Amino acid sequence: MQITRGGIKTGRGPTDWFTGDVYVDAVAVPSGGSRLSASSVHFTPGARTAWHIHPNGQTIFVTEGVGLVQRRGGPIEVIRPGDRVFFEPGEHHWHGAAPTRFMTHLAMLDVDDDGNPATWGDHVTEAEYAEAPSVEEAGR
Repeated sequence: MQITRGGIKTGRGPTDWFTGDVYVDAVAVPSGGSRLSASSVHFTPGARTAWHIHPNGQTIFVTEGVGLVQRRGGPIEVIRPGDRVFFEPGEHHWHGAAPTRFMTHLAMLDVDDDGNPATWGDHVTEAEYAEAPSVEEAGR
């Protein structure tokens, strides 16, 4: 058993992976026989990931705010606290905050045999992001 007390430090999301201000708290880091990676990711309004894929898929669970998700070729969907999204292995996607709202989600995945959590692609363009439905239109 290993207990880490107060050892999590908030880091800024790399600009190669994110647009806007994003902050990441590492919750679980692969070590020993575990391949689990989990992070609490905090997006400021309008902030988002770049297009990316995960070799073993990814689950995100929204804990607060309002966000957006899209798989390549699909519609942009609005997500809210309590929503869980699973991205299939190799599925191109992005996720982030709505234009006027903060959003935090827990991101969980298994790294591949080489320890890689993701392959990152191009940033989501302003035109792509602007295709999102308004938070009000998406209802609940």
